[in-house]
Amino acid sequence: MSDTASQDTFIAHLVELRDRLLRAAAAIIVVFVCLMPWAGQIYDLLALPMMQALPEGTRMIATGVVTPFFVPVKVTLMVAFVVALPVVLYQAWAFVAPGLYAHEKRLAIPLVTGTTVLFLCGMGFCYFFVFKMVFAFISEFAPKSITPAPDIEQYLSFVMTMFLAFGLTFEVPVVVIVLTRFGIVDQAKLKEARPYVIVGAFVIAAIVTPPDVVSQFMLAVPMWLLYELGIFLARYVSRPGERDEATSTDLTSSH
Repeated sequence: MSDTASQDTFIAHLVELRDRLLRAAAAIIVVFVCLMPWAGQIYDLLALPMMQALPEGTRMIATGVVTPFFVPVKVTLMVAFVVALPVVLYQAWAFVAPGLYAHEKRLAIPLVTGTTVLFLCGMGFCYFFVFKMVFAFISEFAPKSITPAPDIEQYLSFVMTMFLAFGLTFEVPVVVIVLTRFGIVDQAKLKEARPYVIVGAFVIAAIVTPPDVVSQFMLAVPMWLLYELGIFLARYVSRPGERDEATSTDLTSSH
């Protein structure tokens, strides 16, 4: 292939990447505009776990002049991204799909669906279970002489960090399945890496979660269990040769 042809191909890929990014951004903006009239209610819903843990009559505070406006807008933008996530993931997949084989392209819909559902499950687990336990723990641990009044901007930063951490954690089975299906790793290597994954899960949890044991365990343990789920599912999505080898290895070890 000549230098001119290579340059044309590179430019064509850049143009396609730009178009895919614009479509993903357009999907997010459309959802964001539709949700803006309910920005205040959306933030109230996000703040509900914290409000339930605070003493009765206590409210959150805003230290900035424009913070009461911008924080609900940021929350609405986050919700718009989550709602438009299937479109964003599809655009990402459509960009890389031309370089894949036909049997690999058939993974598009299951991967996009699974990634979206697992990310939402991670956020839901964080919102309904983790926040409730963490905020209750912090509220009980705080001295009685202190009246907590969380800042809404700091609360939003904390919530977004936790949502991202748990959303990505719940993607572990998808990552394991993709690595296995494309032949990058096999089931035996995944099992060998188990001790390192467990240690890594607790290290990551200690970094991204508040300094309390409850939230660290509630991130690290699901990460480990989801890795085990990925190993289990990898047996059914691995390449035929690797699948037979893994089956024979399991039979040999059982005897």
